[in-house]
Amino acid sequence: MVFRHTVVAALAALGLATSFAAPAQAAPRPSGCSVPVIGPICAPDTAVLDGGQLLRTKFAALVGEKTSRTALNNLLAAAKSDLTAGPWSVTAKEQVPPSGDKHDYLSLAPYWWPTTQPTAENPWGCPFVQKDGQRNPIVDEITDHAYRGEAFAAIYRLALAWYYTGDARYAQRAALDLRTWFLDAETKMNPNLNYAQGIPCKVDGRGIGIIEFSYTLTQVVDATAILAVGAPGWTKADQAGMTGWYTQFLTWLRTSKNGTDEAAAQNNHGSFYDMLAAALALGTGQRDLAKTIAADAGPKRIAAQIQPDGYQPQEASRTRSWHYSNFNLVALTRLAQIGEHVGVDLWHYTAPSGATLFKAVDFVIPGATRGQPAWPYPEMDFRPYAALDVLHAAADAGDQAARTALPLVPVQPGGDLYPVRPAAEQLDDISTS
Repeated sequence: MVFRHTVVAALAALGLATSFAAPAQAAPRPSGCSVPVIGPICAPDTAVLDGGQLLRTKFAALVGEKTSRTALNNLLAAAKSDLTAGPWSVTAKEQVPPSGDKHDYLSLAPYWWPTTQPTAENPWGCPFVQKDGQRNPIVDEITDHAYRGEAFAAIYRLALAWYYTGDARYAQRAALDLRTWFLDAETKMNPNLNYAQGIPCKVDGRGIGIIEFSYTLTQVVDATAILAVGAPGWTKADQAGMTGWYTQFLTWLRTSKNGTDEAAAQNNHGSFYDMLAAALALGTGQRDLAKTIAADAGPKRIAAQIQPDGYQPQEASRTRSWHYSNFNLVALTRLAQIGEHVGVDLWHYTAPSGATLFKAVDFVIPGATRGQPAWPYPEMDFRPYAALDVLHAAADAGDQAARTALPLVPVQPGGDLYPVRPAAEQLDDISTS
């Protein structure tokens, strides 16, 4: 009881409600961001996540609120292995990109296959042809894609674990992983994706390859914002170095051919491009740019991609229609959360046709709650929990249908983590399938 009273007193001092029944505005940041036992008590300036909500959840977990405590335990179970995994680097791959520089990220298009047996004269078996939804196992021989996924996920979990517990080990390991991938001269990645998702004998890299970074890099942006509230071992020089990397990458994203190609995409690729660019803009202090990107997404993405009943034709026509319908909603709901930081309400944007983001989320409720029989579109591997996070996000934004559906949606392996990292993730990872 003494500890509980201490926490409640700390909440009162910060001007935060103790009931946790409804969100409140984040309290002004105090001069000191850490207290003994509790750890950080500042709301981080995150780009996608709501920093004030993270702080409220931290104290909810501390006083034993069941949902927050359960989600935190699930997060810490995953983060435990992150303390000894990695660090990862693009320079660890055996292959050399066309630039001749292993610091450049390299990957191959996952759904492209050779048409002939490889020979000494034609080692790739060219020409390649596309087989939508069928992943070519040769892409995994290049380690950058897998290492990026492992590194960025670990960085995000570790930063959150430190924020919620104050345990320095999590912050120090996150710092090591960040420096190895982004900052150290011998191992850092160059801030470009010139050679992402290339197709042998056809093209060195494509704009479509930017999707490999599009939401996981925004998790890293939020992770560094979390560490910046005073994580042990994370210095101002580290944060400045990351901000510099983000700035260079955003410039590449907005000016390169690959970047402008991806910006023009009319499906989930375009949605993720905008979400990534807006998060990087906000994370580097370019609020006006972030606001412009978010505001333009109403007519440019929601109106263009969603029909009045919520159907997403560009996604539902795929062989993995369930996956891609939810995947696009990951991008759009995260972009809506970025918009909240800069005064843009994408949740309530209504297209001339009547389409809204809420309707698109509600459209997936039958599949999420009743399974594949309630989803009359092609899907090679139906996982109903793919919709869980987007339903959470919509419910938080006021969608009553989503809120009602949530208890009926199966939880992903590892448990529901949304309460402690409240933004949508790709829960049905198909990167190795």
